[in-house]
Amino acid sequence: MENAGNDIDSRLATRLRALRAERGLTLDGLAERSGVSRSMISLVERGESSPTASVLDRLAAGLGVTLAALFAEAERADASPVARRADQIAWADPATGYRRRNLSPPGYPSPIELVEVELPPGARVSYDSGNRAAAVEQQVYLLDGTIDLTVGEVTHRLSTGDCLAMRLDRPTGFHNPTDRTVRYIVALTTDGRPSLNAVKR
Repeated sequence: MENAGNDIDSRLATRLRALRAERGLTLDGLAERSGVSRSMISLVERGESSPTASVLDRLAAGLGVTLAALFAEAERADASPVARRADQIAWADPATGYRRRNLSPPGYPSPIELVEVELPPGARVSYDSGNRAAAVEQQVYLLDGTIDLTVGEVTHRLSTGDCLAMRLDRPTGFHNPTDRTVRYIVALTTDGRPSLNAVKR
């Protein structure tokens, strides 16, 4: 899962600017929605910062998209329905070493997004943003290993072959309690219904 850091930061910067512009949001507007400081958003949009997964999730929530969408391409009519492994975008969280790869064909219009994740031994990734502009449904399927997945106040221990379905409307946390890397697949779709905790426009 290798991608040059500068390249992925540049792609992320371009995508974030485009999503913010599509929604008519200023830097201050997105800062208010996401809880991420204006200065941090500016740094990310200039490709001068490598944000953590938690920061990116808050930005995605403020924009009304999934975290995976920040690494995706805008939909286009000529997009291929096939995503070759060598062309899939991968990103690593600078804080935890957590690594994610977008599996879905870039730019292809589909309501489903697939992501492959590797969580290093002992690593913990937390997402605090329960407030979202759109409801997101997610399922996590364990390919290899054991993980503690917390949704709100409930923690589920998942092992190889287990699958958990959830709605992203409360804080979530992923913890690898073992001494080897965990691999899992995440499937996401944005529900047409507004989130119960939708961000006020």
